[in-house]
Amino acid sequence: MEEQAEELRELMKDDVVAKKTSETERGGHKTRIIAITSGKGGVGKTNVAVNMAIAYAQIGRKVILIDGDLGMANVNVLLNVVPTYNLMHVINKKKTMKEIILDTEFGIKFIAGANGFSKIANLSVEELGDFAKQFSSLETADIIIIDTGAGIANNVLQFVAAADEVYVVTTPEPTAITDAYGIIKIITTEIVDHQVNLKLLVNRVHSADEGKRISERIITIVGQFLGYKVDYIGFVYDDPVVQASVIRQKPFLVVNPTSKPAMCIKHIVGRIEKTEPAENEGVSNFLRKFLGKKK
Repeated sequence: MEEQAEELRELMKDDVVAKKTSETERGGHKTRIIAITSGKGGVGKTNVAVNMAIAYAQIGRKVILIDGDLGMANVNVLLNVVPTYNLMHVINKKKTMKEIILDTEFGIKFIAGANGFSKIANLSVEELGDFAKQFSSLETADIIIIDTGAGIANNVLQFVAAADEVYVVTTPEPTAITDAYGIIKIITTEIVDHQVNLKLLVNRVHSADEGKRISERIITIVGQFLGYKVDYIGFVYDDPVVQASVIRQKPFLVVNPTSKPAMCIKHIVGRIEKTEPAENEGVSNFLRKFLGKKK
């Protein structure tokens, strides 16, 4: 597998050089790639991903939201769109990446995932190169947000390993806290070839103090037992507007932009925007890490 990865790197070398030149010509534009994950389902991970994408769009960023939850994909439900094509059509060379991207009424673009996406592990070097070139067309975006599956499936770890930043979503429930620690432990022990930029987001809290208390508990345990640094990115209030928005199939940032959860998401995006992107961020680096992590 390492030999195949090396072949792929050679195949992509000229393309990567061209992209770096292109970035320079565009004033050093880089695409920030964020993966949003969780240790268990039901913690509001997809709601966070969708509304963060919209919050970014509202401040003028070009945003692409990718549904990477390949088993229980439901981003399209929250966006009230029915995708005809998905990433598997690109992998199978039936469609180009440009042809599967959907515009939404919320100012963001959306790419549907596919249950068979794990097939990418069995592609030839040439097929992987073709897919990489298709994925590279997304580099015009400012932000790519990937809603991963919950738990520890291989494809989840691929997205997490390749992303520039990884936000682990949890809630104050004891089981969610335990599972958040569990997914962080797996990430930090399974992905050993580079440091993952992990951040913690506590959803469905009743106060800012609760969010801070939960985050401090997890961060302390992670530091003590795993020797890994996790940052706290913020919290989102528990509020009936969230469930109401799901029923209406409209993101709560749109249904009630002044609600507590909406203001929390905007604050989190504001905090992210204040941090400088890492030197190795961008679509080209994402692809190298993603394809290099194949099992």
